[in-house]
Amino acid sequence: MDREAAHNRIIELRAILEENSRRYYVDNAPTMSDYEYDQLMHELETLEADFPEFASADSPAVKVGSDLEGSPENGERTREFVQRRHRYPMLSLGNTYSIQEVEEFSARADKTLGSAFTYCCELKFDGTAICLTYRHGKLVQALTRGDGIVGDDVTENARRISNIPKVLHGDYPDEFEIRGEVLMPYAAFDRLNELRVLDDEQPFANPRNAASGSLKLLNPDEVAHRGLWCTLYHIPAQSLDFDSHDQALASAASWGLPVSDLRRICRNISEIKDFIDYWDVHRKELPYATDGVVIKINEMAFQRELGYTAKSPRWAVAYKFKAEQALTPILSIDYQVGRTGAITPVANLEPVLLSGTMVKRATLVNEDQIRALDIHEGDYVYVEKGGEIIPKITSVEPSRRKPGAKVPVFPRICPDCGAPLVREEDEAKWFCPNSDGCPMQIKGELLHFTGRRAMDILAGEATVGQLYSLGYAKTPADLYDLTPRQLTSLEGWKEKSALRFTASLDKSKTVPFERVLFALGIRFVGETTAKTLARHFGSIDALAAASEEELKSVPDVGDVCAKSIYDYFRDQRHLEEIGRLKAHGLHFSTEQQAEAASDALAGKVIVISGTFSISRDEMKALIEKHGGKNSGSISSRTSFLLAGAKPGPEKILRCEELGVPVMDEDSFMALLPAEVKAVPQTESVEQLSLF
Repeated sequence: MDREAAHNRIIELRAILEENSRRYYVDNAPTMSDYEYDQLMHELETLEADFPEFASADSPAVKVGSDLEGSPENGERTREFVQRRHRYPMLSLGNTYSIQEVEEFSARADKTLGSAFTYCCELKFDGTAICLTYRHGKLVQALTRGDGIVGDDVTENARRISNIPKVLHGDYPDEFEIRGEVLMPYAAFDRLNELRVLDDEQPFANPRNAASGSLKLLNPDEVAHRGLWCTLYHIPAQSLDFDSHDQALASAASWGLPVSDLRRICRNISEIKDFIDYWDVHRKELPYATDGVVIKINEMAFQRELGYTAKSPRWAVAYKFKAEQALTPILSIDYQVGRTGAITPVANLEPVLLSGTMVKRATLVNEDQIRALDIHEGDYVYVEKGGEIIPKITSVEPSRRKPGAKVPVFPRICPDCGAPLVREEDEAKWFCPNSDGCPMQIKGELLHFTGRRAMDILAGEATVGQLYSLGYAKTPADLYDLTPRQLTSLEGWKEKSALRFTASLDKSKTVPFERVLFALGIRFVGETTAKTLARHFGSIDALAAASEEELKSVPDVGDVCAKSIYDYFRDQRHLEEIGRLKAHGLHFSTEQQAEAASDALAGKVIVISGTFSISRDEMKALIEKHGGKNSGSISSRTSFLLAGAKPGPEKILRCEELGVPVMDEDSFMALLPAEVKAVPQTESVEQLSLF
């Protein structure tokens, strides 16, 4: 390549990598696979080495990828996070997909050090980096990687991650830093994406993006519900003095810190290869995502001797596993209508085995994605599982394309009701505007309304489909008109199931205003926003009367959300529906909340931990019903910890430190009036089949 061509390619590569770095670290919505990104980065590094006259301190080849959204001045607030300077630079690792390059790393270390040494091999966790500072045994600060020099202060969010201890035990040092990764286990990732799909929100591409997005939520209490997990793997040598990396991690574990025990001391490249080969297979058995193996020189003295480049340590390298991929043809494309009317194309594939499961379908996201991938009818496509879970089409194999293959025509009318589709200027998706007449949207709204996080009515997809098709339920208010006699006349219904269903309807009338508001399914109003709106306005009437400007003044409500709420309450059909729901006794104001059943717990601040004979939500409701106040963390104001089976050890230790009493469920129930009995946990839609 001549000098001019190299310069042009360097400029092009920098632009591509900077854009995709932003999408990965800031937006948590990557459009390029890790492998593609790493290959382009390697090409840029090679070109800048071959043509040093074009090297730049601002090149992605020498800068750490940044998750910051503002300029990195210490103390500056970007959105809701203060940026703070790292005490020691937080660098990234050099990575490779080649065993040969791992061999070259080992050979360089042998040549430079000239003495016997060992390697510490660990799993490379696929999450988002975190740096924790402990002082006097207490967590005092948590920073994201940021740009390696400055990170976002997410201390309050880190305190909500269940396995990050707020207080250490044992013979811990007075002050130190420890670094690691915040992860989202597969089970929590599945739950989160299922909820996002139900709400017609874009699902996260993989657990790493979900973890990063969750760590940056503005509401710490919401972070606590995301099921995040932390694993720690590095104490900076400047922070504490140990003879070896492995010794440092073992010490950290003894202080109660979550350090992975899935590491091995290796003495040569053969043992390193064995470790890599083992985990390339068995990582699929782990409950969280890993994307490689990190190989580190174990002895701290040799780490100091090898030192650092501007971007990464010379004493460590990451070997990355390639995502499992399969080639299979597209048989057809369906266009699904979501609850909010969003049209999502889904490719039906010839079944193919991928990461242990048979993949038959993969989302194509939207029309723009179909165009970007250049998909034609009948194309053979490469499919991989994002984060080993979500089937994703990554590219097309053009050599297998049939002559004359056509580009799929994205529909311009709703495939369910035939209404003309619309696409707002700033929207990526097409929408069906016929929200009150489109069968799929209506059934989606009913499912949303009856969901566990909304009204918690015992009605799954089959029940909603049956009631809709027979004309028994077209709107949520119709559900409350149903009687057990009507239900038992339907196919598959027995008296017991009908009584259970109507009992769940009656129980739903006690649901607080904020959940009723969420259940209405106003576009862009999720659980957190519904709670904020309910507390701000106090009643549905005050909310309905609010202007767009008044709505925009509420925290968490932006321009788009405010317009959606305002338009919703200008529709007479929605007002009539709310009137019917009011008549059925649903709560549409905060003042309607049930009066306390007793004052047995008046003035008590209670923290719960573990599992009980009833659900945790029901236990919290019981506390509030009898005058108590729920809290998420132990403090000097805590009256007692209500401990069920398997309570969190950090909470128990915190109680011991502060002298807070710990009470079991039986003792707690004895505090309540004699007529209060613990009832079995409410059966969820997943637990109960009506047919």
